Amino acid sequence: MVQHAIRTALALAALPALAACVNLAIGAAGQVGVEAVRERGLSGAADDTGTRIAITRRWIARGIYADNLYLQIWEGRVLVSGAVDSAATRAEAIQSVWEVEGVREVINEVDIVPRYGVAGYVRDVAIVNTINGRLLLARDIASVNYSVDAVRGKVFLLGVAQSEAERQRVLAVVRSAPGVRRVADYVLLRDDPRRFAAPPG
Repeated sequence: MVQHAIRTALALAALPALAACVNLAIGAAGQVGVEAVRERGLSGAADDTGTRIAITRRWIARGIYADNLYLQIWEGRVLVSGAVDSAATRAEAIQSVWEVEGVREVINEVDIVPRYGVAGYVRDVAIVNTINGRLLLARDIASVNYSVDAVRGKVFLLGVAQSEAERQRVLAVVRSAPGVRRVADYVLLRDDPRRFAAPPG
């Protein structure tokens, strides 16, 4: 859990700077923000939080060491990224996600590689904070509709775009951030039918 604590501490350290950005962005993006929240809504966000808790409990129950596994969840779509040391561990982690009620899709971005040190986590957190800050300040991007994470310089993007034009603007922001090596784009458009598909029975 040390790595998670480091990532959390670094993210919290960036909050004062981001708070100023929030104040600047509220006036310009207020209406966009209102519309954006409606894409998932409070009930959808609560469902995703419940899914996250259920997955984490399954991992703990099965003894899966999850310090190097990260979850991004949006409307029942679960993106699992990070690194484990064996194919068996990866398979069990992904299977555990599928077993949780309400999961519509599982995106497996887990690598089988040795763990890496604190310096790598610091770089990844810096990348995520930079991207989130830039998305927040962009007047023509509904930033609340996106989830961003990074592992070894590879950025994982999940969420819902209001249009293809907005999606491209988001990708441009992500790709321009210092330290980004690759981008895994799992953003759906607002009217994509996969958003409304029932979870597999």
